[in-house]
Amino acid sequence: MLAAFPAAAQRFETKARHALLMDAETQTALFQKAADERTPPASMAKLMTVLVVFEALKSGQLSLDDEFVVSENAWRNGGANSGGSTMFAKVGSSVKLSDLLRGIIVQSGNDACITVAEGMAGTESAFAAMMNAEGRKLKLENSHFTNATGLPDPDEYVTARDLAVIARHIIYDFPEYYPIFSEKDFTWNKIRQRNRNPLLAMNIGADGLKTGYTDASGYGLVGSAVQDGQRLITVMNGMSSEKERAEEARKLMDWGFRAFEKVTLFGKDEVVAEASVFGGDRATVPLVGKGEVDMFVPRGSRDLIKGRVVYQGPVAAPIDAGQPIGSLQISLNDQVLQQTPLYAAADVGVGTLPQRAVDGLQELLLGWW
Repeated sequence: MLAAFPAAAQRFETKARHALLMDAETQTALFQKAADERTPPASMAKLMTVLVVFEALKSGQLSLDDEFVVSENAWRNGGANSGGSTMFAKVGSSVKLSDLLRGIIVQSGNDACITVAEGMAGTESAFAAMMNAEGRKLKLENSHFTNATGLPDPDEYVTARDLAVIARHIIYDFPEYYPIFSEKDFTWNKIRQRNRNPLLAMNIGADGLKTGYTDASGYGLVGSAVQDGQRLITVMNGMSSEKERAEEARKLMDWGFRAFEKVTLFGKDEVVAEASVFGGDRATVPLVGKGEVDMFVPRGSRDLIKGRVVYQGPVAAPIDAGQPIGSLQISLNDQVLQQTPLYAAADVGVGTLPQRAVDGLQELLLGWW
């Protein structure tokens, strides 16, 4: 299992202004286009809103049976009169969190988002602070949230890469709630609305996640699909129409499943390299990945893969088995595709005084570069 976020552009063209295609398991970036440029998130910001709710459910802070009151603010700024996507929740009504989640995920309801935000944090701005705190935990480098809906705000922005990180976190860490994203429709207040995700109707194994649109962002989508056990996550933004969004997302998904193959570089517990040790009872420590070390590469190019182990050393003893030591940088055509964390495969104790003295002399003379 790989845990870095790589970058690799391959032979593919898209009309989207921003795009990223990622193999979800290995986190290999199969394609990217302006993936680190800031862009308005539109309703794709609701993925972070949902993630904050999921974290509260996981910790026991909330339950699906909790009810929240639809305030006049939520109704006025997120209801039918606001002109945006809405759940059509009645002002002053109490709605279960389980229904509000479907209002957000399936119907993209702004009223549902504001209701949840006010119910959890008192105000939407206070809830946005929770969203940003979650972003810091995920180490999102170029995203900032000011509201729970994704409604236009010049200070709210994301990147395609950060949206892919959010989507992967939802898929892998909240499997009990993720199936909501595949629900085709939801009815509230006697109004049935269909899920806006076009991938769900394409018979390509899609099961989520979220679309978005504003004048500033254009048409966007965060989607995921599984074929033959492989899950891909795609993020696209800046397209000109719903039709173009559906066509471009389908093209990128089809290309990703067709054009790449999985390569196992090292088996589970197979030693990748040895790292030099300072002051230990042995001169080196074996390094392994966490499980198999896999990656996806363009078909027919596996013989061109190169690897380089990177760590700051020598590593000072004592060392515990499982301790993070460095990473394996995997490249193709001199472009780094992914970085795989490497861990100590054995304990290393502190050496005797003569051993440490010799190590100290070597460090002085050789620099241990």
